[in-house]
Amino acid sequence: MTEEVEITGIRCRLGELLEERGTTLTRLAELVDLSIVNLSVLKNDRARAIRFSTLRAICEALECEVGDLLVLAPGD
Repeated sequence: MTEEVEITGIRCRLGELLEERGTTLTRLAELVDLSIVNLSVLKNDRARAIRFSTLRAICEALECEVGDLLVLAPGD
């Protein structure tokens, strides 16, 4: 578990969702008009915040719900 997940208690499942849908971070970046670097930060649980507009764009592109993307990390 990364340090950021430990602090927030929230885990991002972006990598898992990309894999399930057979797509890449590069393709998602094109679809949502964000940099690969910013999406990579989110994917690796290093994001401290996310804009609702970004969250919505990712969910629309991946055809998922917010709860599919962001989940509570299991407690110790």
